[in-house]
Amino acid sequence: MTALLIAGTDTDVGKTFVTISLAAYWQQYKITQQKNSQTLLSIFKLIQTGSGDWELYNRLFADTEFIEVLAPCCLSTPVAPPIAAAKENKIIDLGKIWQEFKIAQQKSDLVLLESLGGLGSPVTKELIVGNIAADWRLPTVLVVPVRLGAIANTVANVALARSLKINLKGIILNCPQTDAESKIEDLTPINLIQSLTQVPIIGILPYLTDLTNTRELAQIVADWDLELMMA
Repeated sequence: MTALLIAGTDTDVGKTFVTISLAAYWQQYKITQQKNSQTLLSIFKLIQTGSGDWELYNRLFADTEFIEVLAPCCLSTPVAPPIAAAKENKIIDLGKIWQEFKIAQQKSDLVLLESLGGLGSPVTKELIVGNIAADWRLPTVLVVPVRLGAIANTVANVALARSLKINLKGIILNCPQTDAESKIEDLTPINLIQSLTQVPIIGILPYLTDLTNTRELAQIVADWDLELMMA
């Protein structure tokens, strides 16, 4: 597998944090151990709206050897891409984004492609994230936040993934609040989600105050069931 789509059930569910964690693991256990000058990880934003997570990616990885951060389509307005593009009198050129993605695939061992919103979120006036995942045949992981309503959103996104025949590898639970991990059994019980969706839980990302501690992030990811995700 040369690419992995990091999708979510909605906006602000932790896709960026999961992507950063996976990149930290790659940096710690793949690049440093292999010492291979050809080993390259690309972090690829499908479409960047606003600047928050983009600035974080660059702060963590822009000057890191063997990791590159790419965003071929940037919109300054932090709303859904077709709305942002209309406000800014811009056109979303999916052909250009696809070409840049294929170039990243050709020169990288792995491309972590972060999507936007949920699988049903609009990319253009005609297409949603799920269409991109299906059309580009992207293995996908679904990031689910530990919060009220997450079960219903998870079931809905998995149903959409199945209807589009997306290769959904598994689910990662993200803890966005300090007490979220202690509420997993009430808000996102693992056995119930797996029973309802027939999709495995790959791992849990606990609440972290310091996302710049890439060593700690790498250790967390090392405990995930990565074989399910990367097979």
